[in-house]
Amino acid sequence: MRRPRKYESGEAKQYITRRAALRKLQLSLNDFRRLCIIKGVYPREPKHRRRAQKGSSDIKILYHAKDIRFLLHEPIVWTLRDYKIFAKKTGRDRAIKDFRNLKRRLAQYPELKIDHIVKERYPTFIDAIKDLDDCLTLLFLFSTFPSLRLIPRDQSALCRRLTIEFLHYIIASKSLRKVFISIKGFYFQADIKGQKVTWIVPHYYPFKPHSKEEVDFKVMSIFVEFYSIMLGFANYRLYHSQNLAYPPQFPVGVLKDSEETLNDESSFISDRIAALNFELERTDKIAEDEDDNVIDLELLEQDGDSRRILKMKKEAQEIARLKSLFKGLKFFINREVPREPLVILLRSFGARVSWDSTVFSGATFDESDETITHQIVDRPSLNKQYISRDYIQPQWVFDCVNKRQLLPTSKYFIGVVLPPHLSPFVEPNRDAYIPPEEIHDPANIEVHEQSDEESPENDVEPVNSEVSQNFMDFQLEKAYQEENAEVDQFVESVHEEKSEDGIEENKEKNSKANEKEKRRLHEKKNMSVESGKICKEDKRLLRKNKVDEHRLQARMVKPRHRNLFRKLIREKQVKEKEEWLLKKKRRLIDQKDKEAKKAYKKTKA
Repeated sequence: MRRPRKYESGEAKQYITRRAALRKLQLSLNDFRRLCIIKGVYPREPKHRRRAQKGSSDIKILYHAKDIRFLLHEPIVWTLRDYKIFAKKTGRDRAIKDFRNLKRRLAQYPELKIDHIVKERYPTFIDAIKDLDDCLTLLFLFSTFPSLRLIPRDQSALCRRLTIEFLHYIIASKSLRKVFISIKGFYFQADIKGQKVTWIVPHYYPFKPHSKEEVDFKVMSIFVEFYSIMLGFANYRLYHSQNLAYPPQFPVGVLKDSEETLNDESSFISDRIAALNFELERTDKIAEDEDDNVIDLELLEQDGDSRRILKMKKEAQEIARLKSLFKGLKFFINREVPREPLVILLRSFGARVSWDSTVFSGATFDESDETITHQIVDRPSLNKQYISRDYIQPQWVFDCVNKRQLLPTSKYFIGVVLPPHLSPFVEPNRDAYIPPEEIHDPANIEVHEQSDEESPENDVEPVNSEVSQNFMDFQLEKAYQEENAEVDQFVESVHEEKSEDGIEENKEKNSKANEKEKRRLHEKKNMSVESGKICKEDKRLLRKNKVDEHRLQARMVKPRHRNLFRKLIREKQVKEKEEWLLKKKRRLIDQKDKEAKKAYKKTKA
């Protein structure tokens, strides 16, 4: 048996460099990058880079050798090679000015089909839904782009159509759960087939191309090419699950990509928002029942855990209430308010929406309609106001959705300083800075869950808890004093009996009985209840104990794990510093507000 040479086995054979992969596949770097993105093959980081690179210390891009062998059998490799042949032949025809042959070749342009790769990467529909986050975020971004050198208008129009179809499914199924406004855009989270899907809709600003090529739009457009096929498949399945006709039919004049709408950026965006304000055609012609998602509690009772059942029942009731949150309300959006996120939210929860028809298309009723219940305004004052409606700022809609209830509109009137917009995507019991508004929020206060053995008779009102505790302490102390008085009387009676009896034998017996009685009384005294005493904690001692405990932990760490331990401690210190800085910042803001209020009172007085 031949002895294997160095680098013929192990990590050296498991990994392959990008240059070797290009030679093996006979593709250019751009085609190889495109193939890897579509197939989901990415570079790998070996455990021992020097061994994987066969002794070389340079940093090279490495792939799994089995992934490259997997790419050898992919049919689209031949299509990518056909592109190279096509470019050579058409170039030759242009050079010799054979336009007849060139026209024939252009009609036979090789088409790259990646439908089978989508089915290969996502064997089940749930797998595709789990990977929708990045897909939706990228397609929503590209749907707002104008026509660029590397992004044709057809691609951004396709992204716009697919995202509108997806939003119509979200509106029809009422599957939206959370929303948040950030500097990046509007965060949305929906519950689709039991999976949480989160995506970002960017803020709309007029696009300004960068002078430097900081973003590789060519690579991003390859991702868009794959994600557009994937979202098309997902939309088809989602529409049929809701008995909706696919592709959706929009009114005449909406989403008709003509030269005028494609060149005008404002009409391109306005057309997209107008498409969201129409009902879709159904295949069964019967509206879906709203109570079809109610949890079957009879099946859950077999589990035996009543707390879990009650928690699920409460969650189901909250979601049912959320689905009809704005039902029966009519909203009018002013022209200065961003319409797209508000139309998505309001229509998802049963409201009717409109805007100024003289400025934007797709309006369903005018501002003068007396049945309007709320008007969303984002300016300090308004000249003409109606008594029959509430004038609110846009944040009211977002906060109502996150709280799952209609909040009072008094805190969101025109010109009022708005309350903090808290993120619903954070955990209430996190090890980080928590704003005071989130702490005092009644929705986040933890309530003690009553066990099955406890009865509601044992519940005490939290308002009178201190009074009842003091009363119980007084009763216990009084009972303790009465018990001590009875013990003293009993001891005195025993001493009197001793003095009357003069027999020595009885003295010994009485002394033994006395000792037993004293021991019993001493034990009884130790078992009695005493009022508690306040013990002040020594902060310096606690700090010293904490430092000693940390040093002991550091000594117990093995030498090979010390770097990891230092890294964890460093991360903990960074988090503590960030929390301290945020608390300091909040303290300064509160102090500034107090000073401003005092100055305002003085000027008013």
